Amino acid sequence: MLDAAAEAGVEVRERFYVERLTRDGERVTGIQGRTAAGTTVTEAAKIVIGADGMRSLVAREMQAAEYNVVPPLACFYLSYWSGVPAQDLEWYPRENAGHLAALFPTNDGMICLTVARRNAAFAEYRSDIEGAFFKGLELIPQLAERVLQGKREEAYRGMGDLPNFFRKPFGPGWALVGDAGYHKDPITGQGITDAFEDAELLSAALDAGFSGSRDLPQALADYEQQRNQRVAAMYGFTCQMAALQLLPPVLQQLFASLRGNQAEIEQFLGTFAGTVSIPEFFSPQNVARIIAAAGAQDASA
Repeated sequence: MLDAAAEAGVEVRERFYVERLTRDGERVTGIQGRTAAGTTVTEAAKIVIGADGMRSLVAREMQAAEYNVVPPLACFYLSYWSGVPAQDLEWYPRENAGHLAALFPTNDGMICLTVARRNAAFAEYRSDIEGAFFKGLELIPQLAERVLQGKREEAYRGMGDLPNFFRKPFGPGWALVGDAGYHKDPITGQGITDAFEDAELLSAALDAGFSGSRDLPQALADYEQQRNQRVAAMYGFTCQMAALQLLPPVLQQLFASLRGNQAEIEQFLGTFAGTVSIPEFFSPQNVARIIAAAGAQDASA
């Protein structure tokens, strides 16, 4: 990776801690940081990009405005097990009880297993992690039986601070990408995809501004607008899923109708992958079509 970065003209500094931004009035002019050896270093830049997560130092120092904020909805703990057979992603929502369990195969024959609960239960969850974890699994007996046959290989890792928000992602001499500029619950697994998409949009805006083909502040304003338009539907969908509340009857009927319909299952999973439009898949016409097709199949069986 370091060789590829050098070839692209990028200098990578590992174990480097950024302490603060440097400024000239309201404009960010660079960063001050510290090497692993403790040496203080100051670097100047035309623009400082905060790709530093939801607790972004750049966003904090520049007091980036937040909007469309939804407080944390879910909390979770996860760990890795061996000896639990699984070949595909498995998803077990139990909205009536405010739980969700999910697992997927990973390296060395292990699975990653997560049990999520509504955020209001986080203090209770933390007080007895394993007890609460397996209480959630007991809601899915067929899964609990498989997990009990396996062995947990790592400590539990958890999170209860998962706010949902948009931030203004730019200002004089600075910009934000990924979770630093737009964060949501990881239940839909969109974080890395969003970071790459943001990077492409921001790169295009900076290229247009620095080359002089466009006014830089306007190009960055367009970057914010394009980002927001791209993710608006997924943001709403994510918040709905992360609430772990009982779904409206029509969605319950939709998901029941997906059973055994591989083509439509793949379309639904495409909404998570970003390859299928959420508004199109969940449009009343498409939902009615899937439900009607399932009803016709049941009638002919």
